[in-house]
Amino acid sequence: MKLRNYTLLIVLGLLLTVLVACGGNDDEGTTGSEQASGENVFNFINGDTIPTMDPSMATDEYGFQFLGATMEGLYRLDENAQPAPGIATNHDVSEDGLTYTFHLREDATWSNGDPVTAHDFVYAWQRAVNPDTGSEYGPYMMGGVIKNATAVNAGDVPVEELGVIAEDDYTLVVELENPTPYFESLTTFGTFMPLNQAFVEEQGDSFATSSDTLLANGPYTLENWTSTANEWDLVKNDSYWDADTVQLDRINHVVVKDATTQVRLYEEGSVDRANISSDLVDQYSTHEDYQVVPETGVAYIKMNQTRNEALANENIRAAISRAVNKEALVNEILNNGSIVANGLVPLDFVTLPETEDDFREVNGDLVTYDVESAKEYWEKGLAELGTDTVSIELLGDDGENAKISNEYIANQLSSTLPGLEVKLKNVPFEQRLDLDSNMDYDLQISLWGPDYLDPNTFLDLWVTDGGNNKMGYSNPEYDRLIEEAGTTLASDNVARYENFLEAEKLLFENAAVAPLYQSAMAQLVSPKVEGVFVNPFGAQYEYKWATVGSE
Repeated sequence: MKLRNYTLLIVLGLLLTVLVACGGNDDEGTTGSEQASGENVFNFINGDTIPTMDPSMATDEYGFQFLGATMEGLYRLDENAQPAPGIATNHDVSEDGLTYTFHLREDATWSNGDPVTAHDFVYAWQRAVNPDTGSEYGPYMMGGVIKNATAVNAGDVPVEELGVIAEDDYTLVVELENPTPYFESLTTFGTFMPLNQAFVEEQGDSFATSSDTLLANGPYTLENWTSTANEWDLVKNDSYWDADTVQLDRINHVVVKDATTQVRLYEEGSVDRANISSDLVDQYSTHEDYQVVPETGVAYIKMNQTRNEALANENIRAAISRAVNKEALVNEILNNGSIVANGLVPLDFVTLPETEDDFREVNGDLVTYDVESAKEYWEKGLAELGTDTVSIELLGDDGENAKISNEYIANQLSSTLPGLEVKLKNVPFEQRLDLDSNMDYDLQISLWGPDYLDPNTFLDLWVTDGGNNKMGYSNPEYDRLIEEAGTTLASDNVARYENFLEAEKLLFENAAVAPLYQSAMAQLVSPKVEGVFVNPFGAQYEYKWATVGSE
């Protein structure tokens, strides 16, 4: 799923948005959620621009966050991270688990007044896997799940043969490739949002590039936005079927990367919530508004095996994965409640089906900080390469705190591994996504937040030529384990999890990635902010039920 913006991950371990004063024209001179108009308004900060609002093309945390606020799929996550009725009121499942029949509400409309129908889902899902669209997430999220999705994307069968049919305007029938235990939760994700075909085709290439070329069917509409905008607003969508539940009138946003500025705005009373950077945590940890929220995102170093011959060497990668002092990283650099990651699937995310034991605890620490071992692997790798020096580029985001963390990691690598030169390349978030997609990097600091509640959301990333692999890792045995978990073992959850446990071990035997930490959020949050849910997967925050409380 989505790549996280490491600029803010360094501060808060993948904090997506932070409530900070926007300074909109209509509310100039007001502070926090107290607006001159008497409206219920929050002011948020976003860590960067939104690359796209096209559900078929979004791949990042920011895009999925605002898709979640402005659109609604068949279901949406409630406060317990369980699918709650959205456009679908309920559904039936066939005995073999392969056919889902969704019954849609008849009072849902688009912001232009058009009804939301089953045809909108058919069009959107077909568009997401149509090879002409060029979507990354459509094939990734639907391949092996929706019947014929992979074949359609490969151009082997026409898009009309995708396993999604509008039986009538308000009945959607979905055929699966294999039983999928997490399918209901998938329907809450941004890639599965409906689209109004007539509107999309009318906008053409301009679709989803500005507020004027968007339609909403969710709690809010996106106003004053373009793909390069540094300020925009979420405004209550009065045409939303459940508009009576939405209490906020407006959520203003502005891009601010500097954590010190965010805290200053909070202290001034113009911020409803602010990031706390590592150097300020000790100062604010006793503040009555301070809080730490554990998360399920995992940060790691991606190692591109195709661009730099040194990284094609397993011993070199094994050395890199053991060369960073992760305890110091989380305690001294991040200092926000993040914890060391010695595997890929996070702690407190999923449990084994029969025993209810935590997946991370069962598989244990798969790669740890070990200077002696790192040097041994390094020397073996250098000997195999026939050299005593290696130069590697480290790609990361360009925010103030990201740079500090990147410098720490680069220093750890070069000081632990003799003969290693690390060149830092810090770029804006959107540029990093492009470089990742084009595999134009050596090492990359990345963070993955889950898209659904299943180990597959982390482990499916690394199958050969997978849409999110983008580092040239390939192991037929790993591919077999993941493929079996989604096909022949799809109805046997116990066996599925055994495959996942084995696959994760294999990933680190191959030194494919180097885990760093499991993220957390350190924040100052105003007591006025109530009813905001932090999701364990999908969009970071849910604002449908948000309210302005008393201080």
